[in-house]
Amino acid sequence: MREAVLAINAGSSSLKFSVYQTLADRSLAEGVHGQVENIGSDHARFEVGTKAGDSLANFAVKDSTHHGAIVAIHQWFQDHVGSEASFSGVGHRVVHGGADFLGPVRIDAAVMARLKALIPLAPLHQPHNIAAIEAIALVAPHLPQVACFDTSFHRTQPRLAQLFALPRALSDQGVLRYGFHGISYEYIAGVLPEEIKHGRVVVAHLGNGASLCAMRDGKSVATTMGFTAVDGLMMGTRTGSLDPGVMLYLMQHEKMDAAAIEDLIYRRSGLLGVSGISADMRTLLEDGGDPAREAVDLFVYRIVREFGSLVTALGGVDGLVFTGGIGEHAAAVRDGVVQVVGWLGAKVFVIPTDEDLVIGRAVRRVLDGG
Repeated sequence: MREAVLAINAGSSSLKFSVYQTLADRSLAEGVHGQVENIGSDHARFEVGTKAGDSLANFAVKDSTHHGAIVAIHQWFQDHVGSEASFSGVGHRVVHGGADFLGPVRIDAAVMARLKALIPLAPLHQPHNIAAIEAIALVAPHLPQVACFDTSFHRTQPRLAQLFALPRALSDQGVLRYGFHGISYEYIAGVLPEEIKHGRVVVAHLGNGASLCAMRDGKSVATTMGFTAVDGLMMGTRTGSLDPGVMLYLMQHEKMDAAAIEDLIYRRSGLLGVSGISADMRTLLEDGGDPAREAVDLFVYRIVREFGSLVTALGGVDGLVFTGGIGEHAAAVRDGVVQVVGWLGAKVFVIPTDEDLVIGRAVRRVLDGG
């Protein structure tokens, strides 16, 4: 077996992974892809297959923790591909890198301490990213690990795009607009069609988490998410932009504490909250009832509003790219957006993203000292 790289994207209830072969020129060749689903339940399952869709394995996982998921991945590759020595490194998607990390880094004790300090800024994601890193360290302690950050891509933004209108001391402490989905945006920036790759482009990463990014010459100029991944567009269960006065009202008059408000804005709002039915766009589009329709219409409306602000930041627009699960597959959402913004004349594209490949390349680059 050739030297390989493992890319991991860990969520709360699933852990997705890809394995890439390292070629002689240090580039990566397509490998296998899989996931462990239903982590935390009694129905955790391991699945792995080829990109073409051929299934290689599908079985129940007894230990349904993140550690159990890593053990299942490790054991399968030992039994069917080779030992851990076949892997040169593991890369992880880490949602929040704060202001410290401008690119992928090899993980050590100091890096881990910083990642844990950032948990309050990404409570839905960071703990699970860290859990996967710790699980790898237990299973294969000598295997190099690399953190790839969703925030790093946006560090090219001008200072004004990163500032809140808060006292300077808070900005100096790191209360800034960071932006997220950067690994996805980095991939899209690298595969933009020639006709727009050096122009003014808005990329819509639409999934359970959703954001827009304004790019000029493939670099981030502005984005809709801010200090945390709850800002900007409404999402599957997240509010998106919300008047801070609403939270003050809930604290003062509804007697909600910080934990209750966190649960509200991260887990009980968005498409789920507005529809009262589901956070899944497919379910809402199939339902067709008034609450479901209103949730979808609000989602489209918020995209259009934020799109307008990013076009202004760019001084015009040459292209609009849809990516992510909703962006790639929900034609009704795309059509709703384009019907409103079509007068701007932007060329419209649908481009599937590949975050795992970006992670795999980053691992190879870091370990090779590039």
